[in-house]
Amino acid sequence: MKTVSYTRAQPLPGILANRIVILDGAMGTMIQRFKLGEAQYRGEGYTGALSQGERFKDFHRDVKGNNELLSITRPDVIRDIHERYLAAGADLIETNTFGATTVAQSDYDMADLAVEMNLASARLARAACDKFSTPDKPRFVAGAVGPTPKTASISPDVNDPGARNVTFEELRKAYFDQVQALVEGGSDVLLVETIFDTLNAKAALFAIDEYFEASGERLPIIISGTVTDASGRILSGQTVTAFWHSVRHAQPLAVGLNCALGATLMRPYIQELNRAAPDVFISCYPNAGLPNPMSDTGFDETPDVTSRLVREFAAEGLVNIVGGCCGTTPDHIGAIAHAVAPLAPRSPRRNYFYPEAT
Repeated sequence: MKTVSYTRAQPLPGILANRIVILDGAMGTMIQRFKLGEAQYRGEGYTGALSQGERFKDFHRDVKGNNELLSITRPDVIRDIHERYLAAGADLIETNTFGATTVAQSDYDMADLAVEMNLASARLARAACDKFSTPDKPRFVAGAVGPTPKTASISPDVNDPGARNVTFEELRKAYFDQVQALVEGGSDVLLVETIFDTLNAKAALFAIDEYFEASGERLPIIISGTVTDASGRILSGQTVTAFWHSVRHAQPLAVGLNCALGATLMRPYIQELNRAAPDVFISCYPNAGLPNPMSDTGFDETPDVTSRLVREFAAEGLVNIVGGCCGTTPDHIGAIAHAVAPLAPRSPRRNYFYPEAT
C-alpha cells in the first residue's frame, strides 16, 4: 500500500483522534441572506481593496446566482460568511468553490474564470482561518470540489440511455485545474463532496492523484457522498457500502455523507458507513431537514433540533467531523459545536492511511 505523506494540516489527524472536529455550514444559504441583485453579483458599487471596478458591468449573460463569482466580485461577502462560521466554532472552512469548475461555469459562459475563482476563494478562506487560528485551536481550509451539474454515468435523455453530456476526460481536466488552484491558494485539505455520481468522483480523485504526483505534495482528502432518497443509494445507484469500496483506493483521511437528507433520515446510512469503513474517520454534515418555504433557511430543522440529532450521532460513536449542509447557518454550527464538545470522537479500528492518528 502506498504511504500517504502530506505537508499541510499535519495536526489534523491527531485532532480527529482526540475530539470531534467542526465543519462549517451552508455557503449558499448565507449568501441568500445578503439579497444580492444582478448588479451586486457583477461587483457594481463595491469599492473594497479587491474591487474589480466595472470588469463585469457589460457581461453578456446574467450572473445572479453564480455564487463562485462572488469570490472575485464581492470578496467582502464571502469573507464575512467565513468569519461568522469561524466565530461560531468551525475548525474546517470550505472554500466557495462548489461549482468552480470549467464544466459548471460553462452554464454562465465563465469557464475561463474557473481557475481565478478557485485561487480567490482559497485565499479568502486561508486569510479567515489564519485570522482565527490559535495555538490550541488551529483552523483549516477545506478546498471544496463539487460534483458539477453534469454526470458521467447517467443519460440526460430518457429516450437515449447511452447518451452523455460530459466525458471522463473533460471532468478530469476540469478537476485538475480546480485542484491546482485550490492548493496554490492555500487549502489544507481537499474535500470531494456531495457525490451523487461515483464516476464523477473518480474523475476528481484521479485528477487529485495526478496533481499530487506532478507537484510532489499530498494533502489529506475527505470524500463525502450524498444519499438522495430513502432507497439508501446515491443517484448513480450505489449503496453506501458500494460507494465506499469504489473510492477507498484514494486513501482518504475521512469518508462521510452530506446534504440531501436531514439528520433525522441520515442516521441509518451513517451507521452503514461505520460498518463498511472501520479504518477511517467519518464525517457527517446533513442539511437542515425537509424543505419548508416558511422557514428563513428554507428548511424545517432549527439549530436546536439539528444539534440534538447530531449529538445523538456523536453519542453513538459514529462521527469524527460534523457540520451542516443546505439550510444550516452559523447558529446551527454554534449549536452543534456546543452539543458535541463533551463527547468523544469515533475511534477507527486502525487508520491504515494515517496510522499516526490511531
